[in-house]
Amino acid sequence: MSDKTRFGLDETRIPEAWYNVIPDLKTPLAPPKAFAPDGTELTMDQIGERLAMLFPAECIKQEMSPERYIDIPGAVIDVYKTYRPSPLLRAKALERVLGLPEGIKIFYKYEGVSPAGSHKPNTAIPQAYYNKQEGITKLSTETGAGQWGSALAIAGALFGIDVEVFMVKVSYEQKPYRRILMETYGGTVHASPTSLTDAGRHVLAMDPDSTGSLGIAISEACEVAIKDPGTHYALGSVLNHVCIHQSIIGLEAIEQMALAEEEPDVVIACIGGGSNFAGLAFPYYHRKLEGKSNARLLAVEPKACPTLTAGEYRYDLGDEAGMTPQLLMYTLGHDFVPAGIHAGGLRYHGDSPLVSSLVHDGEVEAVAVDQTACFAAAVQFARAEGILPAPESSHAILAAINEAKAAQAAGEDKVILFNLSGHGHFDLAAYAQYNAGELRDFDFAAGATLHEAE
Repeated sequence: MSDKTRFGLDETRIPEAWYNVIPDLKTPLAPPKAFAPDGTELTMDQIGERLAMLFPAECIKQEMSPERYIDIPGAVIDVYKTYRPSPLLRAKALERVLGLPEGIKIFYKYEGVSPAGSHKPNTAIPQAYYNKQEGITKLSTETGAGQWGSALAIAGALFGIDVEVFMVKVSYEQKPYRRILMETYGGTVHASPTSLTDAGRHVLAMDPDSTGSLGIAISEACEVAIKDPGTHYALGSVLNHVCIHQSIIGLEAIEQMALAEEEPDVVIACIGGGSNFAGLAFPYYHRKLEGKSNARLLAVEPKACPTLTAGEYRYDLGDEAGMTPQLLMYTLGHDFVPAGIHAGGLRYHGDSPLVSSLVHDGEVEAVAVDQTACFAAAVQFARAEGILPAPESSHAILAAINEAKAAQAAGEDKVILFNLSGHGHFDLAAYAQYNAGELRDFDFAAGATLHEAE
């Protein structure tokens, strides 16, 4: 077996088509639901008309596409080439720090090399391209921790589209440099909830000190798009077309792991809405169906927002104000306002219908972990591997370490692959809190703060 640590930067091609998991689902994907003001359920054609107010035709087509592979436009590939293929690395230094035997190997796919420092440009670029093709001049969106807003601001600049971002207030205050990055690329950024929209004003009337949520920010961004025919809405996670675009991560990883002469026993990624998990795990799900892999697929979420492990599997709205169709997914309720944990990208009340379907069918496992344990794992990883992880990515790191330790205790060999979905260069305030022992854990099940970091 190879003893290299880096795989495929020169040898790996950029895929020419994305993978779509929909035709491979064991349970057919449930259609969206939407209702008129009088309570009458809308037809699919009527739902399509509503979606056309928000999304370009190609993204809507991809939402329910029966095609397993969807061609990537050449203009999108040209932009992808500025940072793809992303590296696949073996964490040999971390393995040494953990004292692992040779039979336990940890690999990670590093998406922090993108201009936004995360996996989010993988879908921001095609969404901006498709909107540009339709003559759209402005995109509105929400962002939690700022990775998605940053990615869309960059894509907007590249394709000449204005971008307006509603950033969840707690993250707006925690991560000022994300806001500055978005503004530098030409984006306009608001702390949500705002007084600029009906949805925002409604929330502020009920709670003037609201720290915001992704559901609220989505409502504000959708309202802006619906009221302006020249504006579309762009979403960075959850929806099927987003998961399709992110599949480039796993498609590359499969080829790179082959260069490493290894096949993972477990594939891990953090999960909030589901985009980076889907990006790495879905191509491996297809690989399992082909009989080429036996990998477990493990999604890791925060205990403060444990959608997959504590949520209900039912139809729910994607936003707080009820502007979006209802989707069948695991959810904590569209009016859920999470604690202000630093993993802002993992605070969404629901999860991707595609991921939710696979979890419900037992094809994907899910686990919830504490914030302070994640930061401890992130610091250990940073000191060993030299990369400072985003707080979101630290959830996958913790799970990978736990898998390695469990294999060691059982005397088993194991190959572990996780998605390092972004760097933490804009999250230093969170690391400062952790280093000072001021970071706290929040447990949704307990309904309270647990303790301060020791």
